Amino acid sequence: MRSTRRVAAAVLAAAVLSAAGAGCDRGRPEPAGAGSGPRAADSAPRSSGWVEWSDAGAGAGVRFRHVNGARGRKQMLETLGAGVCVFDADGDGRQDLYFVQGGAIPGDAAPSPEPVAGFYRNLGGGRFEEAAAAAGVAATGHYGFGCVAGDIDGDSDRDLFVAGYGSNRLYVNLGKGRFEERAAAAGVTGGGWSTSATLFDADRDGDLDLYVARYVAYNLSQDLYCGENRPGYRTVCHPKNFDAEPDLFYLNRGDGTFVDATRSAGLHETSGKGLGVVAGDVDGDGDDDLYVANDDTPNFLWRNRGRGVFEEIAQVAGCALSEDGIPQAGMGTDMADYDGDGRPDLFVTNLAEETNELYRNDGDGAFSNRTSESGLGPPSLLMLGFGTFFFDADFDGDLDLYVGNGHIIDNIALYSDTITFEMPSQLYRNLGGGRFDLPPPSGPFAGRYVVRGAVPFDLDDDGDEDIVASQNNGPALLWRHDGPVAGRSLVVMLQGRAPNRDAVGAVALLASGGRRQLRLSRTGMSYASQGDRRLFFAFDPAAAPYHLSVRWPGAPNEEHFSITAPGPITVQQGTGRSTPSR
Repeated sequence: MRSTRRVAAAVLAAAVLSAAGAGCDRGRPEPAGAGSGPRAADSAPRSSGWVEWSDAGAGAGVRFRHVNGARGRKQMLETLGAGVCVFDADGDGRQDLYFVQGGAIPGDAAPSPEPVAGFYRNLGGGRFEEAAAAAGVAATGHYGFGCVAGDIDGDSDRDLFVAGYGSNRLYVNLGKGRFEERAAAAGVTGGGWSTSATLFDADRDGDLDLYVARYVAYNLSQDLYCGENRPGYRTVCHPKNFDAEPDLFYLNRGDGTFVDATRSAGLHETSGKGLGVVAGDVDGDGDDDLYVANDDTPNFLWRNRGRGVFEEIAQVAGCALSEDGIPQAGMGTDMADYDGDGRPDLFVTNLAEETNELYRNDGDGAFSNRTSESGLGPPSLLMLGFGTFFFDADFDGDLDLYVGNGHIIDNIALYSDTITFEMPSQLYRNLGGGRFDLPPPSGPFAGRYVVRGAVPFDLDDDGDEDIVASQNNGPALLWRHDGPVAGRSLVVMLQGRAPNRDAVGAVALLASGGRRQLRLSRTGMSYASQGDRRLFFAFDPAAAPYHLSVRWPGAPNEEHFSITAPGPITVQQGTGRSTPSR
């Protein structure tokens, strides 16, 4: 049985000796064939006896297809794929969908018709209509990767930032979901290769600042040959052949324009190759910190020291490396309290033959690696993860974990007899006590895909979280949660004070009978994506009343009235009883 890493070493050595350039032990090529739709499992799926899912894309009217522009030249751009964002674009209270598009590789002739981004207005009842051109967000001519949405100018509607190769775009919401591109005027055009982004209030002045993860300094004119020198074996070059592209941080001036504050905020670092980013308060001091998943370089944990000044502490904190103490190929990331101790933990997806990593928050921003004891390590060894998120799939009060998989080498079968290009998505069940298992797949989970961005999203407003994902060079995935569930749900919509009306950075805690459920209000997450901003809690009527407390960004905690029935509720800042922060 051949190992990918053993073959990779031979590939690298051979390529170094060739006149074509540096070699690679992995790459990021286009999917084989026309797209990457679901493929039948090797054997008939068994029922998981747990949560069941069904494919809802066609019935919902979501028909987006990502295009990566691959033409056999094995450009790195072809392999990363793109993200998806969930946000209420038109202010009707329903969550809309935006799929980032790639398109033709820059410099190539655009196909006809030219691929456009996918913007789907939510019509209610689990139905959508495509409206990218009408909304002004078709993004033609822009090779995009990630997106994030939030109210950057304090006018009560949500704007859209799209990270891409060569430049970024900022679509300012003019009202009712009509947008105008203003990246240059806002000062966030950037450059280089941007992948993921997050909006958060770094300096606690009330408005949303912008962090943009960037990947490598990649020049399309460099035609390095990587892989074995025989027909069909060429692959996309390893990122180690390219310098890192430093991330960017933009401070909001308060009027929807930004100033580049990367250096003054302490965030200028030249060693990371960023693919995923998430913001949240990991040390409980009231300021949002940043965690960045880096590819083949140590991950970053940017601790917010106050007023938007940061220091990088990942290695000291214990969340930069694998259990073996080596950098891994970080792709996607999420931050959530998986063990119910009231502290947000970290999870990162990695390359095949590397395990995904789970970092438990031990307090004061220090982490311990719990990958092995959690049960999340071995099932990920032959998988390559991108999009990922925690959510309570069965509403038993514990956060379960989704991982969307799909390799980056379309001809990986030539280099390994154990790893495939298309891969199943994985839904890990939280058993409590910090342990997970992987129930047998059923429904769409029995298929194989090339998943990139993926987030939770209640598409039909029935109180449970469904799944929306983007594939590289393939159709979008929309999977409906069909139950059953252990308990009912409480869906909380937070409304903050202007200009941060979406309460980005708030922390909500629901408690009953000594059991606590922590949820974070945030924007960017997973890989290059953003999920449903509503907060979903398990609710057992027999355990009522429940007590809800909210730590609003930059404000004291508020205790809210006891909750005696499940269902959706809206909680407004200033309506609760203020209590000391803790």
